[in-house]
Amino acid sequence: MAHTVHTVASQGSGPSNALGRSPAVGGAPFYAAQGSECALFEHCFAQQLPLLIKGPTGCGKTRFVEHMAARLGRALITVSCHDDLSAADLVGRHLIGQGNTVWTDGPLTRAVREGAILYLDEIVEARKDTTVVLHPLADDRRLLPIERTGELLKAPPEFMLVISYNPGYQNLLKGLKPSTRQRFTALSLSYPAPAVERAILEREGHASPALAARLVQLAQALRRLTDHDLEETASTRLLVMAARLVTSGLPLRDACRAAVVDALTDDAETIQALDEVVRAVVGDED
Repeated sequence: MAHTVHTVASQGSGPSNALGRSPAVGGAPFYAAQGSECALFEHCFAQQLPLLIKGPTGCGKTRFVEHMAARLGRALITVSCHDDLSAADLVGRHLIGQGNTVWTDGPLTRAVREGAILYLDEIVEARKDTTVVLHPLADDRRLLPIERTGELLKAPPEFMLVISYNPGYQNLLKGLKPSTRQRFTALSLSYPAPAVERAILEREGHASPALAARLVQLAQALRRLTDHDLEETASTRLLVMAARLVTSGLPLRDACRAAVVDALTDDAETIQALDEVVRAVVGDED
């Protein structure tokens, strides 16, 4: 069955500051805004529109959804999609317990009943027949038919459907059907601008301004590489891990090797090439 995380978010909202940061008002997780994505999310919520978020691994998609759920004061239910995820995993199933057969809601049904935000992370990893169950919820009907119980649930105004995926993994076998995609408003996220990314490393990685600047410089150099067949490049998430290792006392070169280089590839030649980039940017500093 799909793994779900259910958290209750706190109330609160607030404007972004000059760096594009969305402050952790009312206990909301810190999120550094890249542009007007927070406003778009709020408008989608107000207009009862589903949202599709596109972006590379580690660019902040999940943190963004967590932050917005807290700002809006809504519970958040997260499902990490995978190729065994079935419609029953999302909607629910009958289970046998204590001699009786009892219906148990899945995360999708719980979110509709409770008026929560449902976040389906990496939706293209789920089977295509699974995503069809979202269609009546993602258009003007906002309905969830539960065939096994005969129920027809009408989503309350507070319910919101959010899905995400990484376009870099898209291929003929893993992509959204047009009939699914065109039910969603869409938002594209990428890695933050250097100033915003430095602020994230200072906040999340406890990095000094100098360390944050050096790591962002390294990330920019790695992201410019085109000669090596990397499925992903250096993400903000990896930079945060490298910063935390350095602040705990690990030498900078070792931290970059462990958190960035070895995390990106297993190929020996590619590792050597990435190491050369690290050496050129950070030198032999501790």
